[in-house]
Amino acid sequence: MLAFISFWRAAAVVLCDLASTAYYIGGIVEGAIGKSAPYFILAVMLFSYAVRAVYVESCSMFTRGGVYRVVKEAMGSTLAKLSVSALMFDYILTGPISGVSAGQYLVGLLNELLSLAHAPFTCPPDFSAAAIAVACTVYFWWQNILGIEESSGKAMRIMQITTVMGVMMIVWCGLTLYARGVHLPPFELNFTPGSLGWLKSVPSARTIGALGIMIAFGHSILAMSGEESLAQINREIEAPKLKNLLRTGFVIFIYSLLLTSLVSFFAVMIIPDNVRMANYGDNLIGGLAMYVVGPLWMRLALRAFVVFVGFLILAGAVNTAIVGSTGVLTRVAEDGVLLDWFRHPHRRYGTNYRIVNLVSGLQIATIILSKGDMFVLGEAYAFGVVWSFVFKTASVLILRYREKYKRLWRMPLNLSWFRPGGQDFPLGLALTFAVLFGTAVINLFTKQVATISGVGFTVVLFLVFQISERINGQVAHEYGEEPEKFNLKLIDEGVLAPATVGVAGRASRRLVAIRDPLNLAHLHRYLDERDESQLIALTVRTERGLASSEGAQVFTDAEEKLFSKVVKVCEDHGRAVTPLVTVSNDQVYAIARTAYMLGVDEVVMGVSERFRPDVQLENFAMHWGSLTEDDHHVKLRVLSEKEDIRVEL
Repeated sequence: MLAFISFWRAAAVVLCDLASTAYYIGGIVEGAIGKSAPYFILAVMLFSYAVRAVYVESCSMFTRGGVYRVVKEAMGSTLAKLSVSALMFDYILTGPISGVSAGQYLVGLLNELLSLAHAPFTCPPDFSAAAIAVACTVYFWWQNILGIEESSGKAMRIMQITTVMGVMMIVWCGLTLYARGVHLPPFELNFTPGSLGWLKSVPSARTIGALGIMIAFGHSILAMSGEESLAQINREIEAPKLKNLLRTGFVIFIYSLLLTSLVSFFAVMIIPDNVRMANYGDNLIGGLAMYVVGPLWMRLALRAFVVFVGFLILAGAVNTAIVGSTGVLTRVAEDGVLLDWFRHPHRRYGTNYRIVNLVSGLQIATIILSKGDMFVLGEAYAFGVVWSFVFKTASVLILRYREKYKRLWRMPLNLSWFRPGGQDFPLGLALTFAVLFGTAVINLFTKQVATISGVGFTVVLFLVFQISERINGQVAHEYGEEPEKFNLKLIDEGVLAPATVGVAGRASRRLVAIRDPLNLAHLHRYLDERDESQLIALTVRTERGLASSEGAQVFTDAEEKLFSKVVKVCEDHGRAVTPLVTVSNDQVYAIARTAYMLGVDEVVMGVSERFRPDVQLENFAMHWGSLTEDDHHVKLRVLSEKEDIRVEL
């Protein structure tokens, strides 16, 4: 129960979306605002650090700190459902735009090779790219059915290969500029009528003034798409969670800043103007490979490598979209907004496979409806990105003033001198919100495709949430109280062993006895110690005489609520846990017997309300002595917030 990953793997999952934009963002933005696109992409990548800080603060308040949870806490259920509806529009388009871009790179190389071979035919770019995108979606659909360990492992390998390509391209492009001279792109705006949308008749929109700069910035905001994935992957990050979350954010920032910004500058400075947008608008890095210094065979080899890596990372972005969408919809379903039917775990893998099926189906439908047109997808994509950022930042700002939650970390730039004797002023949050809100409003008027399609999708999904919630019943769900869904495995007592409960191996094993979901102080304190052993959480259902259920109910409602709380606690600490329920007429004997049969090295119990700790220890020792005559030693701890009593038996 619970699979946690390192901060490197977490960063890889997010970067498969964020860093993959380097492959297509330059062409999309230059097509909208002209050759000054690299400056605005650089500005967006620098600004992304502030947006990422907002997400880190929200994750320090809530382990499941995505848009829905934060917005609901700050602004209520209705706006929370609206924000998730807008965000889902972003996620549903993330997979298709990345998959289609991967296909464009692959088909572009294939057609170029066919042309060099004087072949009488070429592959239709859009149709072929769409077919490849569908295949990528199906592949990562299955990886997400298997679980986060599988999909994050693939993402890690993708980013390792992408790093090699990125370093190679940066060095090679640097040598090219050294040989030919550096000519920076002009800082001027050349909007097309389509990129100005409903503001095309406003004269000030075409100049480098406040309005023109905001319009250009809005067209570039796609460069940091994927930030919300950080909140969704947070629940999967291993201990120490906050420290690893900060590491993840820093790795993401440095990597995406260097790769995305430099590629956009190199493309404008190296690829000739007359061929850049005409031939390589959909695959600028592929165009760069053909116009760096070196013999043709070396450039063709570089182009092939770039396309191969581009295909991998863009396909990885499809995976990130599915991971993020699944996390968002799972959180919505936990709150009773989505039908409870979607939450049932896969019988074998324990994943939310029904939500994965839904997301993957919507992405495939989007690919088919768009017919593989990158610019249509890119324009529509912007709506959900910026509005989810707006809702998120506004909510974190509101929660600052409510002081409702303890913050382990706060976004910088807090002016304590601004309000003497009172709460400090969150300047960093306020400025970030102002920029995001202004950009979102401008995009409403300039991105007609995004506004029409985004508003339509958001309204439809919002209505689906409303209807689904009504079907579920108007039940007030308190966070942390809604039970998790569990797969059950009945094990005969005679075959109870480490292998049968999934804790076999050389790693040491610790058993924590639990009973009351409101009294898990000993579990919290134990997890704070960051022990690397395998953790078993055991509860004993005590039944005597005529009260025995004889196994009629293998998992009671009380046990479901207890282990739901255990999930939340272990998730907060970034630790995996094996849950176990056993039935006995003697609780302490059952704990001792289970510890003996599973070969645990340490047993941790909370302080009893009925007995003193020394009586607890003596009672356990008596049962342990009756079970074993060999040299099997075990450590025993009675643990609470204030006490830590240890013995070795």
